[in-house]
Amino acid sequence: MTSKHDVRARLRANREARAVFDVESAALNLAEWMYRLPVDAAPGATIACYLPVGTEPGSDSMLDALVDQGFRVLVPVVPDGDPQPLHWAEYRPGEALTTRRWGLAEPTTGALGPEAIADADVVFLPALAVAPDGTRLGRGAGYYDRSLADAGAVRIAIVYDDEVLAELPAEPTDVPMDWVLTPTGGFTRVGG
Repeated sequence: MTSKHDVRARLRANREARAVFDVESAALNLAEWMYRLPVDAAPGATIACYLPVGTEPGSDSMLDALVDQGFRVLVPVVPDGDPQPLHWAEYRPGEALTTRRWGLAEPTTGALGPEAIADADVVFLPALAVAPDGTRLGRGAGYYDRSLADAGAVRIAIVYDDEVLAELPAEPTDVPMDWVLTPTGGFTRVGG
């Protein structure tokens, strides 16, 4: 099987080549899917999601749709130093965001510690690709794997439709996904 490094390089190149219209169209579709969650989550439940950057699938409209339904939304805050579990902050539409490490947008409100993820019922994760067995290929630093190893939340990776691949290289520390969400395919159950 091809190495994670090689697969990541190919997927990143494909993303960078995407037309702006395709990226924006996918973002609109993904925001609409947030109104059709595949799991029960009562208003007031905590859902973690990410703020996409560059050509990552999605937009802050995904988070706005979750807030619109009455969910408490957490977004990751990358701590300084070597890779470690993510910290979290509450997302509120219209509140100021700041660009921090690796160009990621984060709320300017105080960060909650890494333990805040224990409150989440659902976590939406960025990914470069997902396989039907639940393997997720991230950017490679392992922040989400460190953060979700012991979390009981439903894990949903978000990728473009052509990034659901038949198989992906995996390591024992990779946290498997329960679902994948794609712009046109919607939610698909993955894993065991």
